[in-house]
Amino acid sequence: MSFNPDRYDSMIYRRCGRSGLRLPAISFGLWQGTASYVDDAASRAIVHTAFDLGITHFDLANNYGNPAGASEELFGRILQGMPRHELVISTKAGYAMWPGPYGEWGSRKHLIESCEQSLRRLGVDHVDIFYSHRFDPDTPLEETLGALEFLVRQGKALYAGISSYPDPHFSDALHIVRAHDWAPITIHQPRYSMLDRSAEREVLPTAAREGVGVIGFSPLAQGLLSGRYLDGIPGDSRAVLNKGNGGLSAERITAQLIAQLKALNRIASERSQTLAQMALAWLLKDERLTSVLIGASKPGQISECVGCLRQPSFEPAELEMIERVLASA
Repeated sequence: MSFNPDRYDSMIYRRCGRSGLRLPAISFGLWQGTASYVDDAASRAIVHTAFDLGITHFDLANNYGNPAGASEELFGRILQGMPRHELVISTKAGYAMWPGPYGEWGSRKHLIESCEQSLRRLGVDHVDIFYSHRFDPDTPLEETLGALEFLVRQGKALYAGISSYPDPHFSDALHIVRAHDWAPITIHQPRYSMLDRSAEREVLPTAAREGVGVIGFSPLAQGLLSGRYLDGIPGDSRAVLNKGNGGLSAERITAQLIAQLKALNRIASERSQTLAQMALAWLLKDERLTSVLIGASKPGQISECVGCLRQPSFEPAELEMIERVLASA
């Protein structure tokens, strides 16, 4: 199988904190929209399109798909026709996967068992990044981070990451791994979009100070910033075809939100961008961010998103207009 020989020419790659790992500015995730939500052939076309555009990082979790684990199994099938050594594959554990007391959260038992299962589903001997998917308030943080250290030392993961650890838990985790001389936390994955900016307070300052990479998930707010909701709720949208797993609900799409999206879309049009392209460029203007994590159910959506890199900068007046719109929520 052949891929675009020029795939690395137009993609931007950013260093992940102070590590040697570089990620594409646009990464691809198989949370919703791909995997069990479209068939194998369509998913393969989506993933191959992403790679042809220079996207080398593919992000999963053990609970993605319907049933849970389906996304990893599907990606494992697609991976057989791709150059594994050119890819960064990440997965996570922490949400409910099986019944009983060890089926979720951050225990050593759950994380190590989950990683072993993920490797089998993916058909690989290691992943590049393994994340603790969420902070566990009932398990000592040393135990959770010690499990990540164990997996890195075993070679089952090359880098350790955490997801959805707002400060002070983020800072506490960094202190613990330094104190024990454990595998460093290379990357943090928070939710981050124009419509959810909590990462600007809870993640980005600490990441920049401590040299940790940041990849924002849901940068298009689960499709709200894709432009699909400017005239209401389409019948085939995520808000209607909600598959669970943290999916977008129709109740969130209010008249006030639609008015806000239309105002942002007008600014994007004046920049000769789609709303999605402007929303991604607006995030990537912050150099503290390593990458943004998009999803797609059609290859054309990936091409559109990658197009944001053609116009990455903003005039001060544009930023002021955007801030006024965002403050109107």
